[in-house]
Amino acid sequence: MAEKPILCIGLVCLDIISVVDRYPAEDTDTRCLSQRWQRGGNASNTCTVLALLGAPCAFMGSLAPGNAADNLPDVTLADFEQVDLSQYKWIHWEGRNASEQVKMLQRVERHNRECPAAERVATSVEVEKPRPDLYPLLGYGDVVFVSKDVAKDFGFCSAPEAVRGLHRHVKPGATLICAWAEEGADAVGPDGLLVHSDAFSPEAVVDTLGAGDTFNAAVILALSRGRPLREALVYGCQVAGRKCGVPGYDGIVGTGC
Repeated sequence: MAEKPILCIGLVCLDIISVVDRYPAEDTDTRCLSQRWQRGGNASNTCTVLALLGAPCAFMGSLAPGNAADNLPDVTLADFEQVDLSQYKWIHWEGRNASEQVKMLQRVERHNRECPAAERVATSVEVEKPRPDLYPLLGYGDVVFVSKDVAKDFGFCSAPEAVRGLHRHVKPGATLICAWAEEGADAVGPDGLLVHSDAFSPEAVVDTLGAGDTFNAAVILALSRGRPLREALVYGCQVAGRKCGVPGYDGIVGTGC
C-alpha cells in the first residue's frame, strides 16, 4: 500500500537572498556578489524538504498569481473543511491564525475519535513567533515545536528548561520539541523523559535560512515512520546541519529517512 502523504498548512512567500562576502556592519554599503529568488515560508519550506527526503507530501496555503502579491489570506476552517482527512497520515500547521487553526485541529481530533487507530491522522504544530495569540496552539497537536524565541519569551534560557517548563501546556500524551541552534535540540515525550541531540555543524556555514523548517521536516518524517523520539531528534539535527552547509535545499538530497 502506498504511503499516505504529509500535509503542511501555512505560508508560502518569496525570499530574496543577497550574497555578500561578509555580513555588513550597521549603516554601511556592501557590494552584492550575487542574488537569488526562491520560494519560502515555513510550511512551504518544510514541504520542500519532506519531498527532497523522499516523503509524499502536500501543501495547503494561499498562492500568488505572480512572483509577488499583497495580503494573501491564511487558510481558514472553511477551507480546511474541504480536506479529505482520510487521504493523509500527518498534518502539520505553521502557527499563524491561531483561532482558526485551533478549530482545524479540533476537527482532526473529532475525526480520530470516530475512526480505527490505524486510520487516525497525526498532527504537529509549530509555534515560532513569540506572540501570545499563538500560544493556545501549544495545547493541540501530537507534536509541538517551539522556537528558541518563544522559549525565551516564557523566560527559559535553554532548550532543556523550555521543554520541561512548557510540557504542562501541551495535551496529555503529546511530545514537545525545542531546537536551540548550535546547542542542538531537546524534547520531552509522552513518558516525561528528556531527550537530547547535539547539533551537527557543517565544515562551513553557508546558508541558515530555513534550517528550522528543515529540522521540523526531518523530525516529522522520522516520527511518521515510527522512529523513536531520540532517533528522530538526531536525524532532524543531522539534516538541518547539512542544510546549513549548502545554499538552498538541494544539498540535503541523499539524507532520506
